[in-house]
Amino acid sequence: MEKLVPFTINDLAKVTNHRSGEIKFGEKMIIIPKGVDKITFLKESEAKYVLLGIPEDIGVRANYGRPGAASAWESAIKSIANIQHNRFSKGSQIIVLGHINVAEEMREVENLDFNDIDDRSKLSQLVEKVDKEVSHIIFTIIKAGKTPIIIGGGHNNAYGNIKGSALAKGKPINAINFDAHSDFRILEGRHSGNGFSYAYEEGFLKKYFIFGLHENYTSKSVLDIIKKLEDRVRYNTYDSVNIRKEKDFDREMALALEFIKTDSFGIEIDLDAIPNIASSAMTISGFSVEELRQFISFFGQNKNATYLHICEGAPDLADSPNNNLIGKLIGYLVTDFIKANNEKE
Repeated sequence: MEKLVPFTINDLAKVTNHRSGEIKFGEKMIIIPKGVDKITFLKESEAKYVLLGIPEDIGVRANYGRPGAASAWESAIKSIANIQHNRFSKGSQIIVLGHINVAEEMREVENLDFNDIDDRSKLSQLVEKVDKEVSHIIFTIIKAGKTPIIIGGGHNNAYGNIKGSALAKGKPINAINFDAHSDFRILEGRHSGNGFSYAYEEGFLKKYFIFGLHENYTSKSVLDIIKKLEDRVRYNTYDSVNIRKEKDFDREMALALEFIKTDSFGIEIDLDAIPNIASSAMTISGFSVEELRQFISFFGQNKNATYLHICEGAPDLADSPNNNLIGKLIGYLVTDFIKANNEKE
């Protein structure tokens, strides 16, 4: 884990707002002490959940998206540190591992133009570098018997999450993706729009369900590909559930779970599915925050839920003072997952 920047006790102190008579997550979350072997510590710790940040938007840039997702980790950890530690949710269940060091790669993309063919190739190569780091760290966390909660980056990181999980489990895993887009585009070089298709093609992803596709933003070619793979790739659309009311939200969650629950599965959340959340592909129509929280709670309680990934939120793109609300939202989603996961079916 050479590219990991460990979260220190000083880092935690800086983001925790102490208040008399209250106990915050930041006072109880676990930090791996300096000089201690990280893998041994993870294996021996009683805490079950490991927070990992990916402060990059390289894959988003490579997919014609607006940069900004790199800022989600910093915003989220500030909010999570100030959640109340109480009988409903305990900070002591969480190890804050740190974030992946992508500073060098982020500097390299600053002057790259995705409209230029050569630059687009360079962007894809940088995404592949990040892929390797993500998959290695996720592999290590799961091998240690822990549940990763990954925050930040673009949806390109779904590939590393799935690969790392599959390698740790010794077999392909399934995935459920709460997203306005399929991220199952053609294999044209790595970016945030094809993390799942690459994972599928390379044998790390067995079954894949896309929950809430937006019909206006899913190409015919992607729909055709999915139709050919319907035994292993399925979807529903936001329009059919919440606009035309042809399908019921709760029933759709049950059907999706039935499809993926036979094996370990990752829960992937793209914040661009929620209206007016600053992200690389911001929408004005979509599921509510409450529906997203119900979704995470529903899938998180299954015994095969292997990880949670929350991505594409871009606080840097939000109008101040609302830029801290994305971190607060991520905090809700993290605790919803932990509460549900502690009550595994």
